[in-house]
Amino acid sequence: MSDLAPLKPERLNAARQRGITMIELLVVLSIISLISALVVVNVLPERDRAAVRKAKIDIGVIESALDQYRLDMFNYPSTDQGLDALVEAPSNASGAASYRPGGYLRTGLPVDPWGNPYQYRFPGERSVVDVFSYGADGREGGEGLNADIGNWTDERS
Repeated sequence: MSDLAPLKPERLNAARQRGITMIELLVVLSIISLISALVVVNVLPERDRAAVRKAKIDIGVIESALDQYRLDMFNYPSTDQGLDALVEAPSNASGAASYRPGGYLRTGLPVDPWGNPYQYRFPGERSVVDVFSYGADGREGGEGLNADIGNWTDERS
């Protein structure tokens, strides 16, 4: 048989089904890259906004627990006693018999979305009590995602 002989139908189908071309592969990869870029651009900022919202919710829960503590103990915990007083009765607290069994936070003391402990001051500088997070950078001050988030901020949502 010569090389110029026509291909049989079985061999012709096999030759057509060898695989995808490089151009087809590049088109598919370009489409996947474009979709990935759109997802990243839209999802990452939402993650940051969710972290700020979680911090505000946690601060509200801590503030409510502090109010319950005050109702039972007739005063807020001191800055030295800190937020740990909501989980375990302070040894130097007056009226320790009034301390709620199990504490005031069921799941223990939360940490902020960036893994840092929440800060507490009594008496507060901006409110009766200050409960706050230093934000993403973990340092006082800052702007944007690094801004402090506290119970004194107007918007709570």
